[in-house]
Order: sequence, then structure tokens, then C-alpha cells
Amino acid sequence: LQTVQHDTGMDRLQEWSEPIVRVQSLSESGATVIPARYVKPPSERPGGDYSSGSGDRPGLRIPVVDLGGLAEGAVGCRAVIRAVSDACREWGFFQVVNHGVNPVLMQQMREVWREFFYLPMEEKQVYANSPKTYEGYGSRLGVEKGAILDWGDYYFLNLLPLSLKNHEKWPLLPNSCRETIEEYGQELMKLCGLLMRVLSLSLGLDVGQLQDAFGGDDVGACVRVNYYPRCPQPDLTLGLSAHSDPGGLTVLLADERVKGLQVRKDGSWVTVQPFPDAFIVNIGDQIQVLSNATYKSVEHRVMVNEAAERVSVAFFYNPKSDLPIGPVRELVTPEHPPLYSPMTFNEYRLYIRKVGPRGKSHVESLKAN
Repeated sequence: LQTVQHDTGMDRLQEWSEPIVRVQSLSESGATVIPARYVKPPSERPGGDYSSGSGDRPGLRIPVVDLGGLAEGAVGCRAVIRAVSDACREWGFFQVVNHGVNPVLMQQMREVWREFFYLPMEEKQVYANSPKTYEGYGSRLGVEKGAILDWGDYYFLNLLPLSLKNHEKWPLLPNSCRETIEEYGQELMKLCGLLMRVLSLSLGLDVGQLQDAFGGDDVGACVRVNYYPRCPQPDLTLGLSAHSDPGGLTVLLADERVKGLQVRKDGSWVTVQPFPDAFIVNIGDQIQVLSNATYKSVEHRVMVNEAAERVSVAFFYNPKSDLPIGPVRELVTPEHPPLYSPMTFNEYRLYIRKVGPRGKSHVESLKAN
């Protein structure tokens, strides 16, 4: 789940409501029982009943889309656009290969952040975050006092707009960390621009229409690095609770060694099997609104592991924060009236920050009466 990248309306969210505990410290303490604050209700636990289905469905796989077809002329382009359209309608998730990002850079991004989380706690604490911006080293989402917490730490950074980019929040160690973040961010911006063009065409819109609705070149981008330590009771908790992403588009660099991401499909959970050198892409709430629910953001959650830690990197591509987002005019018809009233991304994520991840309830609350 991404976090808020602008401090508008955050004056009353200056500090955490209670002391912050690093999950990594709990994991490394050798305790065999997790604190009660991390124990999920039975209905939310891994393998527990969830809506109309339960457990994992190992036979299902999210689609894999080969973006290399975009360089193969009209036939190849049409095939990619159709594959993306089908994936968005059926799943809201897909993996992309031949995406143009160097696999060496992808591996470097994972490894510098793994090294960061291996640093002594006092060195990481220098970058401790607050609810005002969430930038830096964190261990909880939402500020609700007494909330049941997730089994994970994270690091959140703003990349765009440039007015929010603050290198003082970027770790100095490992030595190559800042350079790697910068290069990775530039490459992911190119990929997201490409994906936005494909998504526009897949909806029957002009190639640049979704990008224009996001604010053209004046978009937002941020990174959330997730660290899920080993957990002595993984059947009782989650690394990240079920949620849909509030922004526009999410591009995930998954842990290449340990699975953990699950996607909700037809009432059951499907564990994502990361394809080698692929990115996992998912639709966020803002694309759902713009598409008038032609494409829907989908609930996902993260499992934790008793034997192994996990590191993943989520890149969030978002609309301009003060731009009202509503259904694109061309996707509104008498048969399909507008489902959502316009709302800015700032307004939407301020609400989410207060209560933390809660399934699909956030975007459903946007529906026009």
C-alpha cells in the first residue's frame, strides 16, 4: 500500500498515536509468540475464510504480458493492447516482461535495500518517519490508536513532483543507495508512461488521454520498499493487510526468492508466482475511477514466512495531487452513467491515511449517490 506524498491537511497528523515498535526487532528477539497487536481476526488470517471463498488457489496464475510485442508493428501492438485489456478486466493484475528495464538494475535495487535493513538499528532510526509525510523508515500505516498492526517495516520516498523530492530523506548507506534509487526511478517513470499509453488504447481512448487526466507531465511518483522479517507464527498475521492501492498504477519489484503476494480472485486468494525479471503491475483506485469501473483495482495482501525474510519494492505512479479525478467523459454513456463524483487524490489519500488499509471499502465510498 502506498502512502501520502503531500502534507496538505496533515497538520493534525504530526506524530504517531503510540510508540513505534520495529517488526524487525521483534523478529530478531528470538520470541516464539508474536505480540497480540499483530494477531489478525480469524476471518483475516492466512487460510481463513474470506468472503465467499477461503484459502489459496494454487492452480491460478495472473497473466504475463510480453511488452516486446509493441516493437513488432501493428499486429504486435494490437496483441499487447488486447492482452492488457483482458488482464485488467479479469484480474486487475498482470506481470510484464521485455519491459526495457535492465535486470541488473532491478537486482541492485533489491540488494541495496536489503543491505539497508541489515544496518544497525541506530543508523536506520535516523530516518524514522512521522504520519505527516510518511517519508523515511516506518513500521505502521494509519494512525488509529490500538489498531491491529501488520508484520512488516518499510521505507517510503517521494520522487515526483520535484517540490516534494527531499534527498535528506534518502539513506546515505549503503553507499550506492541514492544513485540506485535515482536511476531506478527514471527507468520506472519511462515504463509507467508506456503502460499509461497502452491502458488508454485498451480502453478505446486516445493514446495520451489517461496521462492527460493524470495531469500530463505533472504527475506524482513515490517508492515504498517493504521489509517483511521472519515471523514465528505466520498463520496468525499478515505482512500487509488486504487493500486496493489508492493511486493510479503500481509497479512491483517482487522478492525473487520468497513468494508472499496474494491477489483476490472470485472470492479466493491466489499466490503470485513472480516471473523471472518481470514486474508485477496492478490497477489502482484512480484508474478505476477514470475508467468508470471498466477496470477495477483489486484487493491484495502479503503473507509472511517463518523461514525467510522478504524484500519488495513498490513504485506508485499517481495523478497530480490537487487535480479532481472523475470518470473520463468518453466512458460515460446513458447505459453506463458516472459511478464516481470527482475528488482530488489529496482528499482521497488523507482519508486512507487516517484509517489504514481496509479492503475495497475506500474506493467504494467514492461512488456517487
